Parts: sequence; C-alpha cells; structure tokens
Amino acid sequence: MARRPSTARKTLSEANLSALGADRLAALLIEVADGDLKRRLRMELAAEIGAPDLALELDKRLATLASSRARVSWRKRPELLADLQMLRRMIVGRLAAMDAKLALDRLVAWFDLYPSLAARVKDPRGELTLVFDGASEDLTALASTVGPDVAGPALTDALLTRLSEWASWIGRGAAALSPAMARRLLADLTRGRPRPTGRLALVVRKLADRAGDIDAWVLAIPDEERRKPEVAAGIARRLAQAGRAEEARGALEASRTESPPASRWGRTRAAGPAALPDGWYAAEIAVLEAEGQDAAAEEARWSLFERTLSVDTLRTLLAALPDFEDVIALDRAFAQAGAHPDAIKGLAFLMNWPAHREAAAMILARRDEIRGSSDDVPLWAARLAGRYPDAALLLVRARARALVRLGGGMTDEVEGLIGEAEALSAFAGEDFENHAAFVEGLRSLAAPGRPVWR
Repeated sequence: MARRPSTARKTLSEANLSALGADRLAALLIEVADGDLKRRLRMELAAEIGAPDLALELDKRLATLASSRARVSWRKRPELLADLQMLRRMIVGRLAAMDAKLALDRLVAWFDLYPSLAARVKDPRGELTLVFDGASEDLTALASTVGPDVAGPALTDALLTRLSEWASWIGRGAAALSPAMARRLLADLTRGRPRPTGRLALVVRKLADRAGDIDAWVLAIPDEERRKPEVAAGIARRLAQAGRAEEARGALEASRTESPPASRWGRTRAAGPAALPDGWYAAEIAVLEAEGQDAAAEEARWSLFERTLSVDTLRTLLAALPDFEDVIALDRAFAQAGAHPDAIKGLAFLMNWPAHREAAAMILARRDEIRGSSDDVPLWAARLAGRYPDAALLLVRARARALVRLGGGMTDEVEGLIGEAEALSAFAGEDFENHAAFVEGLRSLAAPGRPVWR
C-alpha cells in the first residue's frame, strides 16, 4: 500500500516557505506581485539600503495620494485603507527605527492626506476616520522620541494652521506625549497669543493635563464656564490636589449661584442657593481636606453618602477609620440606606453591598414603599429566598402586582411569579395575606375595565 502524502509540509507557514529557498521565493514574488505588492517590495528594498532611500519611496506614494482627485467608490475603499495602513507601518515601524526625524516628517504628511481623502472617499461607516484616529498615539509617541526642539514646531504649525483635524489627533494622542513635549506645545500655543478658545482650548487642556500645568488648564476655560458648578468642581479638585487650598475654595464659592427669581410662567420664587450637583460636594470634600479640616471633610462625606448612597464614598470613609470603628460606621451607613427617602435606591445599596439581613428588615418595615416595577426586584427576591423568605415573598408579590397594573394582565411571567409566591408563602409569618387572597386580588386587578398605570 502506498504511503499517504503528508499534508504538514504543504501547509502555508514560514518554516515551509523558508524551505523553498530565497531564489525560488523571490521568483514567485516577482511572478505574482501586483501594484500594491510591488510598491511594498520596493519600499522594503529601499529600507535595506537606508533611511533616505525609504523616505524617497514613501514621498512618491504620499505625493501620488495627495495630488489625486479621483473619487474612491465603496468597492475601492478597502484597497485604499490597506494602502494607508501599509504606509503608516512603514513610517512608524521601519523608517522611525532608522531616522525618527525623517519618519515624523512623513507621518505628518500622511495625516495631512485626510482632508482630501475625506472629500472624495465614499465612507458611510467612517472607516477612513478610524484609520487616522487610530494612528494618533503613533504620532505623539514619535514626536516625543524626536524631541521638543524638532517636533514642537511641526506639531505647533499643524495645530495653528490645520486645527479642525489636528486638534482631534493631538488630543487623542496626548497621553503618549512626553511631559517635556507637552510643555513645549503648551508654550508655543499660549505664550504671547490670545487666550485659547474652541477646539484649541480643548487641546490646551489635554496638553496641560499631560504636562501637569494646572494654570494652563484653568486658563483654557472661559470665565463664564468657570462659574458653572460642574466645571468649578473640576477646577477646585485639581487645585486642592496641588495643595492650593485657598484658590480651590475660591473656585468653589464662585460657582454658588442664587436660584432664579421667577419661573418662565412669571411666578416668583424665593431667593436662595440653587441646587448643586453631587460632584460639587465631592470637590468640596477634597478642598476641606486640603484646608486641613479633616473632621469637617468626614462629616461632608457622610452627608454626600446619605444623599447618593455611593459605594465609593462609603469605601473611602471606611478606609480612613481605625479597626472596629469601621464596624460602627458600616452600621450607620446601613441605617442611612434603610431610611433613605427613595426606598428602592436604599434597597439597591443594601442588596449590592451586600447587606441582606438589613435589606430584608427594610423590606418588611417599608413594604408599602417597595415598587415592584424595578427590574432588579426578581433578582433580589432570588437572593433573599433562602434565608429571608418573608422579604422575598413581599418582593415577588410586589413584582406580580406591578406587572398586572402596567396592563400586561395574567401573562406567563405573572403566572410564574404566582408559583414562586405560593412556594414562599409556606414559610411566611402570620401577618401575611394568605396566598389564595393574594391571587384573587391579582386576578381582580387584571379584570377588564380596571385602570392601567402609565
């Protein structure tokens, strides 16, 4: 019997192709190479000679793409995108390793292709934009490698003369900039120039973040914006972290506004402070800590937790307490959640912490306030069923009533909830409505002519 031929040696892999030998592979490449592959091969050969030769080949292709005015259909779009990605890889992967300055010049020219291409490429899915946006960090990382003195003028010129596109790319890639490069761009964009506005202001703030320059960051925010509580909170938090407590307090206080004197219907309102967002109060805690008012900061954090039931706020509180005191603090937090004006919000906190014992006690104490329309109610009931069947039964019944009242009638989901309620009712206390009465009331709610919740 003849031996079956081995398929492993016919698999396309580097090892098997290497076995063909360089001469055979070169002949095959010449034979099958089309325009794109020939162009890539010429660039690879130029790279073997040196950076100037590769730069020249790149320049030829970049110039061709820049001068073309032909429209690109959706059929040709994938080919163009592949060409652009190949050029980017040759610049960033090959040329940059040999001469970073030459590579940066070509990468800037590559990005400058975008406006012309965007005008003539049929691209309803935005794939062209994604190619350029995806290369933003390559640009800023390469600029940082080249250094501020060389890369700074090139990027500054691009931002000042072609802001609409370059603002997005520099902003997206700001995290890959070196702090020194960010400081150089900040100086070029702000020193001796008008206060930045619009897109330029957004770029300046990104650069200021990277450079750690809070003054430049604040400068890029218009005065009227700084009086908005959300913006003032961000400014105050940064100033507080920098140890500039007095300025941070000033930023916060400047954003306290009086409520409007009248509504649009002409009714007058009592003057007083307008409601402030939770972020403002969180920033005030940071300011109090920067001012050394630790006790006031702790009490402010408790007030914020009581209002928001934020898990992060509570964890911060507990982390600052010594052993055993955190247990007392946790009991206080559970009590605040159990008494929260919004029963479902308080219950959600207790279930998610988790504090199931306290959640069950809250359900029993505030059974009339439990809204079965909340999508989390079935999950909470399942979690409580094993140890706290009374509480689980209340949740299941509340869910069933809510679904019927919403106009669904006796659906399969409601019938399933009736079955769950029947199983749980066997463990319920004497103060619970019996199961038959619950079902009768449910069917009465579902009867035609009953009002429906909207």
